[in-house]
Amino acid sequence: MKRIYFLSVAITVLAFTSCQKKPDVGGTAAQKMANEWWVTLDEGSTTDVFGIGHFQIATYNTSSNDNTIWVDDLENGWGFKIKATADYNSLTFAAVSGANNEYFDPAHPTNFPKTVKVTEGKVIPNAGHSKTGVLTDSIYFKIEFSDDPGTIYTMPGHARTRFAEDDY
Repeated sequence: MKRIYFLSVAITVLAFTSCQKKPDVGGTAAQKMANEWWVTLDEGSTTDVFGIGHFQIATYNTSSNDNTIWVDDLENGWGFKIKATADYNSLTFAAVSGANNEYFDPAHPTNFPKTVKVTEGKVIPNAGHSKTGVLTDSIYFKIEFSDDPGTIYTMPGHARTRFAEDDY
């Protein structure tokens, strides 16, 4: 008798809980552009200007969850973390020199702060290939540092797959 009672209670609870809709937790405004990326720093026709090879950067949402994203080199290069204006429909971004895009050069600590200008930034879905050839998203932008005015670098790269064999 106890088994039948327990079974009927379990079925009733299961029936009520299976009909409840799961809440839509949503996402961030920047989710189409947010990722970790492997990039190089190029100038003109010279690839990997400083000989550091591929290094990791990240793009992610700001706390305001609006039309801005952070572009952050995770201190793998110049220590820049800048706020860029993003267009989520065209997957483009840019940042003019200003207070939201300072960076700090640990090699020259007395020359703080410096600023960064980002132009022509874009994320291109399924247009990149990882180290092992896996199809990924691609990123591209031009960048100019205030301590090297007039020199326009490009940062092309591809999305990080998180497979160990694709990490540089």
